[in-house]
Amino acid sequence: KPKFRIPVDSDNKATEFWLFCFVRPHMSAFHLSWFSFFCCFVSTFAAPPLLPLIRDTLGLTAKDIGNAGIASVSGAVFARLAMGTACDLVGPRMASASIILLTTPAVYCSAIINSPSSFLLVRFFTGFSLASFVSTQFWMSSMFTPPKVGLANGVTGGWGNLGGGAVQLLMPLVFEAVKRIGSTPFTAWRVAFFIPGVMQTFSAIAVLAFGQDMPDGNYRKLHKSGEMHKDSFASVLRHAVTNYRAWILALTYGYCFGVELAVDNIVAQYFYDRFSVNLHTAGLIAASFGMANIVTR
Repeated sequence: KPKFRIPVDSDNKATEFWLFCFVRPHMSAFHLSWFSFFCCFVSTFAAPPLLPLIRDTLGLTAKDIGNAGIASVSGAVFARLAMGTACDLVGPRMASASIILLTTPAVYCSAIINSPSSFLLVRFFTGFSLASFVSTQFWMSSMFTPPKVGLANGVTGGWGNLGGGAVQLLMPLVFEAVKRIGSTPFTAWRVAFFIPGVMQTFSAIAVLAFGQDMPDGNYRKLHKSGEMHKDSFASVLRHAVTNYRAWILALTYGYCFGVELAVDNIVAQYFYDRFSVNLHTAGLIAASFGMANIVTR
């Protein structure tokens, strides 16, 4: 009897990509990785669709909003550097779940912010969660053969980034729903932040409960049995920073992804202010930008 339901090569990496299947460990890792990354995008960009309300409540200036946007991006930059090393040392499952759980409190704290500085801080620490992109790409490279890993990486990255578009629709809808129950706008936008918080918490628990680092098991087990060599932090870091290809890709990706993050941060507010549309319509227009990730990646 085959060890895996999906066809594999000599390294037990999947040679086929079954998109609508949850067979373990290959396809379950695929769905866990894109969904957890999706939830992190929802959390990171939960504030921009509600910025007109948050701005009026906290008295934010254009400078405060700009600084908060920069803070959310900066958090992602530093966290991704650490995430790559963590994946090499402890595996994508533990690395992904850890960063998601560590940043979840910042998402919940978004509901109690009361000043421009607290708004900047929650956006900075929530932005760290976008480092889960690194674990998705690492995880797929561990599970799929070269002829399929590009497709797996493209779909996990694209469907994860889709959260940046979906949240532009989600948060105004949640805000309206809470307000119709009887809450004031002051309370409704704060309650709305519990939705991305719960989503992110659930995704981390699912990764820990159902994920597996490699087709043959988790890093801890493989290190203990001697089936996998255990790298040191210094060795991993040295090989990374001395690879010129990594620097070239970092620059090109930085320009592309940097534009995406910048637009995600201001697009809903721009349409709300510039064309005097309501919050729901602004979110609908803004969502079209992020939703393109369904196919483009």
